[in-house]
Amino acid sequence: MNIILLEEHELGRSLPRRDERTIHLLKILRKKAGGEFEAGVLGGIRGTGRIEKINIDGSILISINGELQPAPRLRLRMAVAFVRPIQLKRIFRDLSNMGVSAIDLIGTDLGEKSYRDTKLLFDGGSRSALIEGAVQARDTQIPDFFIYDNVQQWLEKSPWNKKEPSARIHLLLAMDNVRAEGSFFHLAPTSRPAVIAVGPERGWSDRERDLFEQSGFLRLSMGERALRTETACIAAAALAMEKTENTR
Repeated sequence: MNIILLEEHELGRSLPRRDERTIHLLKILRKKAGGEFEAGVLGGIRGTGRIEKINIDGSILISINGELQPAPRLRLRMAVAFVRPIQLKRIFRDLSNMGVSAIDLIGTDLGEKSYRDTKLLFDGGSRSALIEGAVQARDTQIPDFFIYDNVQQWLEKSPWNKKEPSARIHLLLAMDNVRAEGSFFHLAPTSRPAVIAVGPERGWSDRERDLFEQSGFLRLSMGERALRTETACIAAAALAMEKTENTR
């Protein structure tokens, strides 16, 4: 762990002996009472943590002192098709680690329908993966996360317009190596925020491609190879960070 994160309701309370943060501090970092480390409050400040007390039952009480504000999220929103739960967990973790502002999970015509029933979305697993990514990045924030039944519903809702009301200011991209209109590698640099849609490994249906086109999305290829969805997500996010001057 590169930072110890506490939730608001955990402030002033002891972390259990078997909590992974307790184990990391005492077993991995070998901290004693009075030991200091990098810490923060999920969604809030970042600063220095301190072990105030190691209790007889092995639990620990820690405090956080600091006023550092978290770095701003990237102006990058990712829409991702449902994939296998193990892949989805990695996608959440890695996109959170990169600092994207929001992740939209969408049903697709050619995606496996059973993937939508994963317990990861309802048992806290998705949130844990997002937090894991933030911890790796020494961040205290995690991306917003939403679920949509299909591409049409997502496009009709246009969630990227809620904070920035004009869709015209956004760079709208759909990754597509079958019926691409151009290449990501030849996209001109821009300061506009980006919205990127990445489909399932079977790709988009022609119906979905038409919907993207009608909504002003540019379909771009990242090469001739059919990438795994998790690979395509990270590659597209990295390229978008470079093209939109979104690196930090």
